[in-house]
Parts: sequence; structure tokens; C-alpha cells
Amino acid sequence: MTRVVSIYLPDLPTDRIRRTDPSIPPEQGIAVIAKSGSKRWVSAADDAARKAGVRAGMPAAKAQAIFRDLMMVDADLVADAIALERIAFWALTVYSPIVAVDGIDGIVMDTEGADHLQGGEEPMLTRVANQFNAKGLRARVAIADTWGAAHACARAINRETVIIPRGETVRAVEKLPLSLLRLPEKITGDLRTLGFQSIGELANTARAPLALRFGPEIGRRLDQMFGRVSEPIDPIRTPELIEVSRAFAEPIGAAETINKYVGRLVVQLVDELQRKGLGVRRSDLIIEKVDGTRQAIRAGTAKPARDVAWLTKLFRDRTEKIEPGFGIEKLTLVAVMSEALEEEQKSSSLVEEQTTDITPLIDILGNRGQRVYRVAPVASDVPERSTQRIAPAADAVEESWALHWRRPVRLLDRPDRITAIALTPDHPPRSITWRGKRHNVKRADGPERVFGEWWKRDSELEAVRDYYVIENDAGKRYWVFRSGDGVDPETGDRQWFMHGIFA
Repeated sequence: MTRVVSIYLPDLPTDRIRRTDPSIPPEQGIAVIAKSGSKRWVSAADDAARKAGVRAGMPAAKAQAIFRDLMMVDADLVADAIALERIAFWALTVYSPIVAVDGIDGIVMDTEGADHLQGGEEPMLTRVANQFNAKGLRARVAIADTWGAAHACARAINRETVIIPRGETVRAVEKLPLSLLRLPEKITGDLRTLGFQSIGELANTARAPLALRFGPEIGRRLDQMFGRVSEPIDPIRTPELIEVSRAFAEPIGAAETINKYVGRLVVQLVDELQRKGLGVRRSDLIIEKVDGTRQAIRAGTAKPARDVAWLTKLFRDRTEKIEPGFGIEKLTLVAVMSEALEEEQKSSSLVEEQTTDITPLIDILGNRGQRVYRVAPVASDVPERSTQRIAPAADAVEESWALHWRRPVRLLDRPDRITAIALTPDHPPRSITWRGKRHNVKRADGPERVFGEWWKRDSELEAVRDYYVIENDAGKRYWVFRSGDGVDPETGDRQWFMHGIFA
């Protein structure tokens, strides 16, 4: 069953201004001013301005009187629309093959079959919200059975993430205001004049009198919200995307037929890519069905590719997930992400070099939802900062790890607090207690002193750690450290931590 995610961006105009000028301090209030003739009013205000009492719809002069240092910027609807379109295209490349702009303040996407790749719906929505926040965009994210329900709940429920369980659309939206039904403003105003306040009241009213007075729009929106009528999401497209499609006079549904036409579309797509000197990194197969619904399959590659056989295999490995229903009337193959790819000349030597290419394995694991990455070194003496995750097929990193000190095979994500008995300042611990278990120390080596990186944080200006390699009665070796030099409190609080385990 289709699940739809609505991402509401309540502060898009002010967030766009901050992203355009990162030098604006967080405490600086921003108000976007709209004007018509001589009238000027606040059309949007950021969180700092709202805390001072500035509200949308307020006259600009009153807003400036309330917040004397308020930064006032003229509204730019075109720039907002362009920013929203760019956000939607970014979401298309990251989250789902089916993404579209939703009004002037949000995007919508079909995530059918994608939630399990991210651990379920709750982790998926949390990840989406966190990634938008990291980009300086305040977002509220809702998932429901229909576009209308997800749109309404994202805007009505004041939480960062909202999950409407399957089959509970009616209960979730019946008390929401009429303005969230996506009706024209005039119809909404007339309905309020007649006494209607909520979506539930309108849904429980006889349909015929409403249709006679207002036309079919009310019934259509209600049916879309409650899932009685499909509301397909038309995916966003840009002229730069390479896209090939095949429409069918008679709907198809057999697996063999689907695979045959998918193979033909791959050939056409590769021809277009080759003509432009590109290779595909991420491609989407959009399946349009007779009943108006869409399904999508996404395939990615670790490196730019235009090998017909390999791309066809990546899609055919997943075509069993296609549910043709009453039949498929159109197949579309889109290269969502592509990069330059030059032709490689094969060696002409009698004995070719034997090279092992694990890219196919990376592609298979990645398309099954596995997170595939490489660990690369970072120039840092602080152990937890000395590694980074990079793409599995990325170019080799020039940095290398310093090998003059022993390092554990397993480094804990975060240092774990332990209790230690030790003579300060330079002696290793005699015993430690870690996670409720006592370990007597038979052998130890150290200390190795690691200094804080003062150029990153002022709090690390004098901070140090003293690391020790210790071995217990059973021969197990651990990497522990004391925060501080054991003498000067400014260097650390003398607490002990477990940080790694040796083989």
C-alpha cells in the first residue's frame, strides 16, 4: 500500500535568506515584507522575530516598532519558488524516485518500499527532518496513506515528525480545519460562512447539495484525502535529466514482458548517456499503471556506468517487486544522477594486468539497502576524529594513519566511563571496573599524551588525555585514558575512560 511523505517548510522564505547570507547571526530577527500599493505587511517571520511578538499579517510599521533591530527583507516569491524546486530535486536524488513540489511551502514524495531501507518509518522521518535541519531548513515531516492526509497533518500537528498509522486517516484528519483540505480560498471562506469548521463536519455532510453549490472540487478533495480516488504524484523533472519512456497501447503485466521492455529502455538510456559522455550513478524506473497510480524502482552504482548488461541486471533483480495490478500503461527510465565518464582504452599488452573490481558487489549490496562505505584516515591526533566514512568507490585519500603508536582494532564510538585505581600523575591503573566487571591489570604501557585541538574549540586549549594500553588476567588488552594530566585541573577532570579494544 502506498505511503506518502509530506515535508512542510514553515520558514522557507526566512531560511532561504539565511542560507543566502550565512553571516546573519542566529539571534538576528528576520521578517519578510509583502506590499500592495502603499500597504506593507509581514508575510513571514523567523523564530527570533516571532519570539519578540512579530506575526505574519502584521503591518510592517508595527513589526518594526515591536522589534527595533528587526531585519526587514522584501518578499521574493520567484526566489522562494526556485529554492523550493531545488530542494525538491535534491530530495529526488536522496530519498525517493517520486518527489514533487507541494504548494508554496513544501514537497511531497511517495516512499512505498523505501522505509525498510532506513530501518522503518520512524527512523526514516527522523533522518529526513535531521538532514533538512542540518541544511538550515526547519521542517515538519508527516507520513500517511494519502497525499491529502500527509499534507494536512504536517501543517496542523506541531511536531517535527508525524506518523499516521495505516488505515487511520479518518481519525487523524476529522478534527483538522477546512483550510488544510487544499480547496480554493473562496470555497473555504464560503464553507465557513455556512458554519463548517472541520474536515470531519464536511465529510459527514450529504455530497449532493455541496456539489450543486460548489461543484465537484469538494468531493474530489475529500475522496483523495480518504483514499477513495488516487492522487498520483507527478515527479519533478528538469531539462538536464536524461529520460526515456515507452507507452503501451495494451497494458502489460507479465514479468517476462516487463523485463523485455526494461532491457530496451536501458539500451536507449545508455545511447543517450554515451552521446553526452556521461555515466549514470542513480537511475529510476517509473511504472505508471492503468488505475492512475505509480510505482518506482531505484538502482544506484558506486561509479558512473553505462554498461547495458549490468544496468539491466540491476533492474531485473528487482522487477519482481513490481505489482502491475490491472496493467502497466507506461514505463519511464530516468538518469537522476549522472557524471562524466570517459572511454577507457584496454591494454594492448600480451599479458593484461589482473585487477579485482569489487564495484559490482558494492552495487548489489547498495541496492539491497545496505550502507556501504570505506574508512579513510583524517589528519588528527584525537582518535575519534582520525577517521571518516567515504564512498566505497572514491579515489584514494592522500592522508595516512601514523603507525608509530599502537592502535586498537576496535575503537568505541564514544569513550565509555570506567572506574580506575591508579597513582597519579603518570602511573597506569592497577585495576579498572568497566560495565560492572572488575579487571585486574597485569601489564601496562604508557602514557601516550594526546593534546586537544585548540584551533577547533576553545575548551580544548589546555585539554590533554593520557592513554594506556593495559592487559588483564585473561590476556585481554584494552585502550584506556585519563582526562587531564593528573596535576592541573584545567587540563581535565581526571576521569577514566575505555576507548578501544585490541585483538
